[in-house]
Amino acid sequence: MPDFDTVTPLPPAAKGDFSAMFRALLLPHRIVMLAIALAGLSAMVLMMNWSWLPAYLPKLGEGLLMTLYMLVGSVVMGFLLALPLALAQVSGPAPLRWLALSFCTVIRGTPLLLQLWLFYFGLGSLFAQFPEIRGTWLWPYLRQPWPYGLIALTVSFAAYQGEVMRGAFAGVPNGELEAARAFGMSRFKVFHRVWFPRAVHRALPTLAGEIILQLKSTPLVATITVTDLYAVITRVRQATLLTYEPLLFLVAVYICLSAVLILALRWLENRVPTGH
Repeated sequence: MPDFDTVTPLPPAAKGDFSAMFRALLLPHRIVMLAIALAGLSAMVLMMNWSWLPAYLPKLGEGLLMTLYMLVGSVVMGFLLALPLALAQVSGPAPLRWLALSFCTVIRGTPLLLQLWLFYFGLGSLFAQFPEIRGTWLWPYLRQPWPYGLIALTVSFAAYQGEVMRGAFAGVPNGELEAARAFGMSRFKVFHRVWFPRAVHRALPTLAGEIILQLKSTPLVATITVTDLYAVITRVRQATLLTYEPLLFLVAVYICLSAVLILALRWLENRVPTGH
């Protein structure tokens, strides 16, 4: 009977074989799709008004950096917060388990836009009422909108990824953990050498999808006046009275960012140790 709990590693030649990935891109249907995309891109370049682009490139670059900052910061901090949330639900005491479950349920059950507004208009107004906070070195940062956008994105990502990691931790066979303990490993070493790597390897495909969704959620921070790429494009539309060109430029940027993330995460997926 096949062992469905065993993850068969890719052969060494398949790991990071960019020539194989390039050959996969040359399949007939993908060549047709690429030709259509190039034709559409050529039509965009030749038939539309792009005279505004050079003047706004510096602002677009700053907006792109803010978007990347929001994405990377929320993903890294959200994943670090997701680990204790997942472990509390899998192996924590009942009070911590219910607290972590309640947190994930509330955050996943409410819109991200609402969470952004609650953090920005709620915490921002609350902090301003305390002279003790206004007199600290944190106040120049707390007066700006980006910390609240980063907090909201981090909390949202942590709640979703906490549930993903909960399932990943629970999916690691108990026999593997018992075998590690039988070898005399401490609880920390079992977690570090077996449980955590196996769980991450199981969760990586879903984590990749969550990161792409997080990228597509970053434009919401523009609603609390954070100047990300979407906010800059909105100002370009208002200043130039153009609609399609700025939006198509934004589409192209997000597609390129998504493609880079997908390739990077697939490369990472083949290199994360499975704990064996």
